[in-house]
Amino acid sequence: MSKLLDSEIKYLKTVGPKRAELLNEELDIYTWEDLMTYFPYRHTDRSKFYKINEISANMPMVQLVGKISHLQEIPGKRFRRLTAKLQDNTGQIELVWFRGINIIKDIIKPGQNYVVFGKANLVKNSGLSIPHPEIESVEKWKNKPATGLMPHYNTSEAMKKNGLHSRAIQKLQEVLIQSLENNIPETLPDWMLKKYHLIKRADAIRAIHFPKHVDELSKAEYRLKFEELFYIQLGMLKAKIRRKAATPGYVFPEIGEYFNHFYHNQLPFELTEAQKRVIREIRHDMATGRHMNRLLQGDVGSGKTLVALFCMLIAIDNGFQASLMVPTEVLAQQHFQSIKKFLDGMNLRVELLTGSIKRKDRVPIHEGLRNGDVNILIGTHALLEDEVQFQKIGIAIIDEQHRFGVAQRAKLWKKSDTPPHILVMTATPIPRTLAMTVYGDLDVSVIDELPPGRKPIITSHATDAQRLRVFKFMKEQIAAGRQIYVVYPLIYESESMDYKHLEDGVESMLRAFPRPEYQLAVVHGKMKPTDKDYEMQFFKEGKAQIMVATTVIEVGVDVPNASVMIIESAERFGLSQMHQLRGRVGRGAEQSYCILMTKPSLGESTKQRIDIMCRTNDGFEIAEADMKLRGPGDIEGTQQSGLPINLKIASLGKDQQILQFVRNVANLILDRDPNLEAEANTVLKYTLQAQNKNKLLWRKIS
Repeated sequence: MSKLLDSEIKYLKTVGPKRAELLNEELDIYTWEDLMTYFPYRHTDRSKFYKINEISANMPMVQLVGKISHLQEIPGKRFRRLTAKLQDNTGQIELVWFRGINIIKDIIKPGQNYVVFGKANLVKNSGLSIPHPEIESVEKWKNKPATGLMPHYNTSEAMKKNGLHSRAIQKLQEVLIQSLENNIPETLPDWMLKKYHLIKRADAIRAIHFPKHVDELSKAEYRLKFEELFYIQLGMLKAKIRRKAATPGYVFPEIGEYFNHFYHNQLPFELTEAQKRVIREIRHDMATGRHMNRLLQGDVGSGKTLVALFCMLIAIDNGFQASLMVPTEVLAQQHFQSIKKFLDGMNLRVELLTGSIKRKDRVPIHEGLRNGDVNILIGTHALLEDEVQFQKIGIAIIDEQHRFGVAQRAKLWKKSDTPPHILVMTATPIPRTLAMTVYGDLDVSVIDELPPGRKPIITSHATDAQRLRVFKFMKEQIAAGRQIYVVYPLIYESESMDYKHLEDGVESMLRAFPRPEYQLAVVHGKMKPTDKDYEMQFFKEGKAQIMVATTVIEVGVDVPNASVMIIESAERFGLSQMHQLRGRVGRGAEQSYCILMTKPSLGESTKQRIDIMCRTNDGFEIAEADMKLRGPGDIEGTQQSGLPINLKIASLGKDQQILQFVRNVANLILDRDPNLEAEANTVLKYTLQAQNKNKLLWRKIS
């Protein structure tokens, strides 16, 4: 690694301590390398000039050349402004500045020719105007090195107030690249550059910031995306090889009495082929003597809990205990009840541990765990508490794993000297390419088949203007003996967010569905657990036809008779959350429906989300779309949503072909040279070590 690249950013010419502090705080730029790899988000063609009569307000940034006239400073009550006219042989346009007026007055000389660059806006009663354009004399522009395409960099409001706008970042990049000269080290070996037709890294860095033409920019982007995704895959696959070789795991060779008795005598229905396949994959893992670290993903209602129970029975058959950790008390209660029911008469002790269980009631549970009497422990975050100690935990299962922090999940590893086998489950399907990356060192099992007899849920979109029709439909469903969920994004009215809220929703429901003909259950996160349980049971037993709730029912509520899910202010929800909520219905034999209620006017991204939900029930297709709209979360860190902080140029949504290709490349290299000891791979080994230096690799914790 070049020592220059490790230099603090304040030592770069024209930066200094004050600017460095802003770059640190606003963009996480601390070193020269941080700035070098702060890539532009787009480029504008600066080789093209427009005539004034060719431009309009709906065009992007435009470049003009002409003579400046009528320079005038106009005072105002609140602020002053500076205006000028730019003229060419086709017309004239107004230029206007509200800031930096004294500087602009010193720069501009009326009667001379200037190159102007900016965005034209239509001003009422005044025609077109360009606010705060970039401006320089024709002579100065001619003496500049040709850049062709001008980079644009994201900055913050605080930076702009202190003069660090996109143009200033561009100038810093110019200074940086001149200062580095030949000090941009290559990070891929020569054989890879030749074999995969990649340009050198130094050339790619220069071209990504200052490309001369589109072809050069395209080659630079491909090279840098290839490198970024390749090293993520190489690191994860290498970690997977190392974990499998080095991390010991309990050997569970027996498929014994409990497993067989349950399968042959107590299984209430036939397993799907997908469930059988996944159980075989997990059985193989737990019999090898290597530590299992497997992701089980499947759509809502695909039967992941039953698969998890079979895994727990394998551990019990081999003399070990099992745990199941879930994110909410509602879900923990449901799993506890269903697993107890499944195992009825099998002489196995199943316990529930949640935050609401009183301390005196926890004592016998803790004792039973330590002496081995408790076979299965089901619970929430309470499982992570220090006093929860197992005699011999063999498998730890985490349901809805995305709802737990990575550091929280890591605590499960400390419950045993030998880490228990880990199975993480999610009902939010993950795109295969994303799973391949985010869970690159996990083994992935997919239940891609729903139990037979399930009818696809019919999803439709309605606005507030159609509410009476929705109420009529609800009454028809209730008359047919069905039950209904109505979900709100907020409990109370918010001053800052214009969304429907549960408090108002309860009142409107009571007006439209008066007692005693109709009964409502109400559930939200601010309620006491006992009150929440009462309302849930009231609905589950069919005593209430409508449940008005917040997203507290997103996971775990299973009422087969509920056939309608109404999501109020659906524009407030992401795709995966709407899909989870929709999964609360369609669990019985009857046709089920989901109605997405929104205000009439919607933004483009919201329309896309609503359209996708109405078009498909396929969770994997929805997950692909969700990734493209929202970003996939941080791959190697603790962030779990939004754009990945460690991806500087690649996009997991847009660059899936590159991702698949580099994964194959990384696999081929590690198949031949798992420790990267060959001389041809020295650069790979060194670069990977440098990237992982002083970095906690959370990814090995699932």
